[in-house]
Order: sequence, then structure tokens, then C-alpha cells
Amino acid sequence: MPAPGLIPAASQTVETILQDLGLLGLAVLMFVENVFPPIPSEVVLPLAGYLAAQGDLPVAGVLAAATLGSVIGSVVLYEIARHGGRPLLLRHGRLFRVGPAELDRAEAWFLRRGPVIVLVGRCIPGVRSLVSLPAGLLQMNRLEYLGFTLVGTLVWNVLLIGAGWLLGSQWEKVSDVIGAASTPILAVVVLGLVVAGALWWRRRAAHAEAS
Repeated sequence: MPAPGLIPAASQTVETILQDLGLLGLAVLMFVENVFPPIPSEVVLPLAGYLAAQGDLPVAGVLAAATLGSVIGSVVLYEIARHGGRPLLLRHGRLFRVGPAELDRAEAWFLRRGPVIVLVGRCIPGVRSLVSLPAGLLQMNRLEYLGFTLVGTLVWNVLLIGAGWLLGSQWEKVSDVIGAASTPILAVVVLGLVVAGALWWRRRAAHAEAS
């Protein structure tokens, strides 16, 4: 999440790109945001929603372009992790904005509940790009990864584009709200996944005992 003072500058850059390149610019922004996020989707998507509400961009096209760019970016990151492995990610951690601790944590989450992590993680700031790395490292089934990524990305995009549409000129408030909510949301999600993993393990152990 960028500092509040950076939001106006980032929004001006995004607005210029969207006005000059339209939907192609949106797709490129979302692709880049997923691979090495310089400008977060909390800035890009609400602004795109606002521009759609003003009639500058078609709303269906905004959703399609944002989703396409996000999914392609997440697949690229998945393939980088799958083929390059942990050494590549750690060697270029600054580019992907991930260090050993973040990678260890992501792998631990993924081992507990991989598909759920991909689905829910696509809707959590700071985790959206990170979930692609353990999925690739642990070689999650490609079609399964793509399916969960697509659903999670659609949910996230609809929420943020819709918020920008509804808030109009106040679209920047979306970033403020998400920034304040992201930490408790992340904590709740992680706790829920731990509980779900424990319950699943107990059921599996009970089933094995009965057999």
C-alpha cells in the first residue's frame, strides 16, 4: 500500500496512461501490477471505474481488460516461479518485492490450503501477487491455478471498479479504506485457513484410523 502522499502522483500517472492508451493501457497496468507492483490495483481499478462512469471507457471493457491483464500477469509470475525455482526468486527478490521470510510464509500457507489461498489471496492487498509464487514453486496444477485465479481476480476487479463507479470523484477513498482494512482482513483470513487446515487434518486422521 503506497503512502497517502504518493496516491495523487500515482493517480495522475494512471489517468494519463488510461486516457492515452485506453483499455490497452489498463490491461498493461494490471499486468505489471501483478508481476512487480509499482502502482497498486487499489489506485488503478477505482480510477478506471470512475472513468467508466464518466463515459470515457466502456464498463464491460474495463472489467475485461483489467481481468485479462491481471490473469496474464499472475500466470507469468507462476511460470517464473515454477521454472526458476526458489533461487531465482530470492536472487531477484527486490524486483518481485519478496524476501526469504515472505516466501517462507507464503509456502507455509499454500501447503495448508493451496486452492483456497489462491482464491482468497487474489482479493487481499499485499498477498495478491505473492500467492503466485508458492503455486509455481510447488507446481500446482496449471488449470486449477488458472481457474481459482480467474474467479478471485474477477471478484476483486468487480469490487474495486464498482466502488470507483459509485464513489465518482471521491474514488481515491477506496485506497484509504482498503489500506485500513487490509491488515485485519489478512489476519482473519490466515486464522481461518489455519483452523480449516486443522479441521481437515483431523478428519483425514479420523478417516485413516477408521480404515
